[in-house]
Amino acid sequence: MAPSATPFLPGGLVVVQPLRRKRCSRCWRGPLSMLVLEDGAPRCLVCADLGHLVFLPRGDTALTRRAREESTLSAVVVRFNRRQSRYERQGLLVEEAALARAEARCLADAEVRRRRRAREARRRASEDEQFVAAFAAEILRHFPGCPAERACSIAAHASVRGSGRVGRSAAGRALTEGAVISAVVAAVRHVDTPYDQLLMSGVPRFEARRRIAAAVESVLRRWGEAADVG
Repeated sequence: MAPSATPFLPGGLVVVQPLRRKRCSRCWRGPLSMLVLEDGAPRCLVCADLGHLVFLPRGDTALTRRAREESTLSAVVVRFNRRQSRYERQGLLVEEAALARAEARCLADAEVRRRRRAREARRRASEDEQFVAAFAAEILRHFPGCPAERACSIAAHASVRGSGRVGRSAAGRALTEGAVISAVVAAVRHVDTPYDQLLMSGVPRFEARRRIAAAVESVLRRWGEAADVG
């Protein structure tokens, strides 16, 4: 059921998007898409002296904040959520000129934000490149017989941001021996053995790992030996 109590937000006007068709109790305009409750009676925005305001939907935090700052008069728009049994913000009513000024401010610093994002992207890329190099060096320290290109490939694959792979774990970022070996074992399993084909043919994962264990150990043993010199 819809609430009977008027929604209240400290220090601000509240406008309601009604769940049911309602008419203004003063001018009988309706059905109302937005209304103000005065002593429990619905009033249209015109009768509530808010008819000159424009609606700004929620979603753009910076624009909403600036529109509120620019607008002498504003009101929060809410709608009742039956499932949650509470009012939820839908947006803001602000003066049209204030919204235009807020939009201009957001456009003015859009280039600044773009440049900041570009700088952050370059910084992350540089950090990733350095980390991959360090991870590859650790692989070669533990497995000196591993081809350098393969070590770089394993390090890059294990270290992709947001992948959840071992290189992004706390142990991986600390370049622990266990994390490095785990990354190498996973790479050998998928690239140097028929493990993936076994899984695709319906072999259970643990059985597939048992079948290729000797092949994995063989590669690790070979890579664990010092590479031939000249």
